[in-house]
Amino acid sequence: MELRHLRYFIAVAEELHFGRAAQALGISQPPLSQQIQALEQELGARLFERTNRRVELSEAGRLFLEQARLVLAQVDKAADVARRAQLGELGELKVGFTASAPFTSSIPKAIFAFRQSYPAVHLALQEMTSQDVVDHLQDGSMQVGIMRPLPLPDSLIAVELLREPLVAIMRSDHPLVAGSEQGLFMAALAEEPFVFFPRSYGSGLYAQIIGLARAAGFSPLITQEAGEVMTIIGLVAAGLGVTVLPASYQRLRIDGVAYRTLLDDGASSAVWLVQRKDEQSPMAKAFCELASFKP
Repeated sequence: MELRHLRYFIAVAEELHFGRAAQALGISQPPLSQQIQALEQELGARLFERTNRRVELSEAGRLFLEQARLVLAQVDKAADVARRAQLGELGELKVGFTASAPFTSSIPKAIFAFRQSYPAVHLALQEMTSQDVVDHLQDGSMQVGIMRPLPLPDSLIAVELLREPLVAIMRSDHPLVAGSEQGLFMAALAEEPFVFFPRSYGSGLYAQIIGLARAAGFSPLITQEAGEVMTIIGLVAAGLGVTVLPASYQRLRIDGVAYRTLLDDGASSAVWLVQRKDEQSPMAKAFCELASFKP
């Protein structure tokens, strides 16, 4: 039995006339009659009661009609699902993002725009370190990553979404706060204890901060480590040291700390949109286009 047999049967059942059904289907009447007879033989049941004057559904035909309609409706639904999935309108998109991404205005806007444009796509967002983003993209468990710069394997490609200044964060009563409203240089922090991510945490900022400090002539003394930005800034507010983070974290508005822009060359941090070079997902392509759109 083929789907066309069901369509032929439904057409005859709705018209109750082989000639009109054949015309609606765009075929001649003899082949239609032959296909209905073949269907009845395969089922072992008479679907129509035929006389010289009329065609009527048998009891078996009436019950079969209900099921045939359900089958074709499900087939049409399945075909629609496949088409929409191919267009990126259905399915699940897994996006890994570094903790600072939601604090940059363009990322939440891109997520909102994607949800508005593709409401039937489940957007699975997972916060992780930049190194974890790289690892998940490589093993195929994630389609899109939003991260801070790290060395990337050849299998991945990155687009810079934005670049923002780095800021020194200190207790609001720290001696360096007064008179530095226009910013300060990294060298001013040379004698300060630092609160920062562990080297093993996989943060894309770690190497950059170490590099800035060395360019300023010192190696930062990291006396406290924490894996969460809120904890790092909280420890700074508690007087345990200073830290350097992207300016977008100023939106956290934590009491007891002051933010000062770093004036050194290269004292900025990028946010990358990363995916596999061979990524075929239409959903991933649509998300990347929205996220990288520059009005």
